Amino acid sequence: MKISLITPAKKQSRAGNRTTAVRWARIFQELGHCVRVAVDYDHQPADLMVALHAWRSAESIVAFRERYPDRPLIVALTGTDIYRFLVSHPETTLRSMEIADVLVCLHDLVSQDIPQRFGGKLEVIYQSALPLSRARRPSRRNFDICVIGHLRDEKDSLRTALAVRDLPASSRIRVIHLGKAHNADWAERAREEMTLNPRYFWRGEVPGWAVRREFVKTRLMVLSSVMEGGANVVSEAVVAGVPVVASDIPGSIGLLGEDYPGYYPVGDTAALTELLSRAETDGGFLARLTRACHDRAALFTPERERESWRSLLSRFA
Repeated sequence: MKISLITPAKKQSRAGNRTTAVRWARIFQELGHCVRVAVDYDHQPADLMVALHAWRSAESIVAFRERYPDRPLIVALTGTDIYRFLVSHPETTLRSMEIADVLVCLHDLVSQDIPQRFGGKLEVIYQSALPLSRARRPSRRNFDICVIGHLRDEKDSLRTALAVRDLPASSRIRVIHLGKAHNADWAERAREEMTLNPRYFWRGEVPGWAVRREFVKTRLMVLSSVMEGGANVVSEAVVAGVPVVASDIPGSIGLLGEDYPGYYPVGDTAALTELLSRAETDGGFLARLTRACHDRAALFTPERERESWRSLLSRFA
């Protein structure tokens, strides 16, 4: 089939939507399909459309449906679709969901957060990751914690930095933050935090290989977001063998499981401080987090993601 794959993230972007689109395009090609990736639908002939983001890709979704009313249309719901735009821009977001044949979601709790009438359209496809090419060797001198993600409101990006500000001098915790600032204000806040907080190091935007290098060195990863549609960085950390501490949002619980021991209430600095201190000082707790992540790793293999797409696309071949 000729597949039009729409993502709101531009070609040079390192945003999650672009990373996802590139990986899906590769999967579609491996499955024998011809794929055209674009930010907007350009009215080129296509047998099927896959559009990331119900709200940001709404014009492309409508344009494809108007041109091809009987051809399959798959819309992938992002975190901002589910947890922001369904409230702030419901008409546009719901229209995209209404005219889609299938709604792909990235974690298994999405059905609880969208209108019930769309439940029959949902298809969960977990995002995959590759294992590290070398063994993990966390620093012995420091207890490094990584935060992987762009600095923006949805990520509650400085929560981990705030959580380690007042740790006792005996603590060896450092926070290494990799990610681009969404705007100048976020960049200034990160730089100011580094002047106030000797445990916090913001490295800015880095390529994927640098993230994987950090996974080799780090003790654990924190995902502090207030909303996520199913962050790929969770699957990357889990497959790499890096334990995760996460805010208790559906997008993380839907990936790590309801019984996962590493959650804290979203925005609760003191609770996050307690979890990080426990991970540093209680080897049994850190081992428990590691085992729990290991038990989830089979969900995030490339083979499983490819088979999920093969099964879905075969309905329309």
